[in-house]
Amino acid sequence: MTIPEILLPVFVEVLLILALAILMGRRRFAALRAGVVRPDDVRLGQKVWPDRAQAAANAFSNQFELPVLFFVIVPLAIITRKADLLFVVLSWIFVISRIVHASVYVTSNAAAYRIGAFGVGALALLVMWLVFAVRILAGPLPV
Repeated sequence: MTIPEILLPVFVEVLLILALAILMGRRRFAALRAGVVRPDDVRLGQKVWPDRAQAAANAFSNQFELPVLFFVIVPLAIITRKADLLFVVLSWIFVISRIVHASVYVTSNAAAYRIGAFGVGALALLVMWLVFAVRILAGPLPV
């Protein structure tokens, strides 16, 4: 696999994170402008935002949980030359699951769909790490 093919899912995940940051900011500023929340109400990170603003904040925050393991494995797979077609397919499954998870979170927030998307992504990430570990431990590193 080429470096662009391997990194494209990473770029999409980064775009998702940035899009969620913008959405969170827009929803929070709207709540402040409308007077629903006062700056003093949230200056220490209190979660008194309206539901839509809090959902966007939660979706944004979630991108720094499981995706951290994704962001770690990608450069490791590149450096060790273990990023093959299976790796890229699993990367796309993970990233698409994160997009679905975030989309559900900031729209209907239907827990069953959100949990399902989370599960698919977590499973894809688990398989990525297991395959990677087996490939590393089962043979010598390329020279």
